[in-house]
Amino acid sequence: MHSNSMMLPLPCFTIPMSPERLNFSLQCFALAVTHSYYTPKPFPCEIESYMWTGTGTLHQEQLTAVEQPLTFRPPTRCGNMALGRLEKAQAWLFRAVTSFFFMIFQLLSSPAASARKLPPVSNPLLLQSATQLAKKIRRKEVSSVEVVQAYIDRIQEVNPFVNAVVKDRFAAALQEAAQVDKLIEEETGGEDVLEDRLPFLGVPLSVKESYSLQGMPLSTGLISRRGVVAAVDAPPVALLKRAGAIPLGVTNTSELCMWLESHNHLYGITRNPYDLERIAGGSSGGEGTILGAAGAVIGVGSDIGGSIRIPCFFNGVFGHKTTPGVVSCENQYPPTSGTQHEYLSSGPMCRYAEDLLPLLKIMAGPNAHKLSLNADVDLKKLRFFSVPHDGGSLYTYPVSKELLDAQEKVVKRLEADLGVKVQEVFFPELRYGFQIWNTYMGILNILGLPVTQCPLGLGEEGLPLGVQVVAGKLQDHLPLAVALYLEKTFGGWRDPGAK
Repeated sequence: MHSNSMMLPLPCFTIPMSPERLNFSLQCFALAVTHSYYTPKPFPCEIESYMWTGTGTLHQEQLTAVEQPLTFRPPTRCGNMALGRLEKAQAWLFRAVTSFFFMIFQLLSSPAASARKLPPVSNPLLLQSATQLAKKIRRKEVSSVEVVQAYIDRIQEVNPFVNAVVKDRFAAALQEAAQVDKLIEEETGGEDVLEDRLPFLGVPLSVKESYSLQGMPLSTGLISRRGVVAAVDAPPVALLKRAGAIPLGVTNTSELCMWLESHNHLYGITRNPYDLERIAGGSSGGEGTILGAAGAVIGVGSDIGGSIRIPCFFNGVFGHKTTPGVVSCENQYPPTSGTQHEYLSSGPMCRYAEDLLPLLKIMAGPNAHKLSLNADVDLKKLRFFSVPHDGGSLYTYPVSKELLDAQEKVVKRLEADLGVKVQEVFFPELRYGFQIWNTYMGILNILGLPVTQCPLGLGEEGLPLGVQVVAGKLQDHLPLAVALYLEKTFGGWRDPGAK
């Protein structure tokens, strides 16, 4: 099905940060795959999918600026549009000054953190998806206690490095795991009955601290909320617990979930498992980090401006920003009101792509029928378009060659494996990325589109590369299908402690 409308794809962006905030390059590219797009106005061009790299952000009032016919042109590796002589001089001066200050910051910063690495994963239970673990637990090939204990051990091993889990419930989790093992021993209906009723029975779960998890802190890093404890479970958490998942604890966020770095004065800063001198992203940075560090296998995050996608990209894991309104956002702090309800999404975060769809089925609860989660997806029948760079804003660094290369590899594999033609699309307005950076990650939230963040391995510095898969409204099953393909093709998550 085609629609007479356009979608604005969402790239990530580059923001210089001070050493105290552990500078990390926020560059990535997005691959959007869909049958139909939603936009504020009809668009006279039929398109189905996008892939994009870039920098910047977009204000809501500027959305109409891109509602004009698309410009198609031959592929290019250029990161800048044609600039006048004065503009070139301004750009050179700006980058020279910022490069000088970053060089000074790097000389003054301590190399001790970057010299340390996380210990490699040693327990094979930590290298299996939640779906596989649940199956083995049901079949009594491994006990829930063994799995939960393996993740507790890993958290205790890596958390001193990364500061991701801010409050644990290990003793209660082990008791619940023992009850699961007893239930399985006494079950007479067989494995199929357990799989249908309790698809994640006995599997450990981590939860972003901004979600209510009964008996756990609910502060989002605010000192004024120190001591506030959740009295109930947020709906997505309750649904996952009802499906058999066992929460191990809550993870760090940015203060009030309002920044792209997980740092606050209550819990401190969360570090990136691939480089302890780098940030973990935000606001679901604790979730992203503990997943990337193999201290969790599945988790719960929220996204109103990149809060699932940025941490998943930074930490080399999978995450899905759902179509707004499908997964309940109740019992979070801070609470949302007005149009925020239309932009905020709750969604799954995990290390293995095969867990995304079953997690979403559970978290959507009574709204699962709105999505075509049981539909078969033939990737060969989708059309693909790409936006290769950010348009060349004067005051942002161009997309790195490494990410352009990663994008090119994805394009070539799509064309070779699926027999599709990926067509390049150009938006002149992207050159204003710097002026609108602070709302850039909210573009797809405003449009109400689902997005799956997928890892593409590691770059030359050992940092994750990533791609966003964007679909039409309520077409969440499409990016989830592409995530499976990308994991199979590019290998998915990598152990940050591996040599």
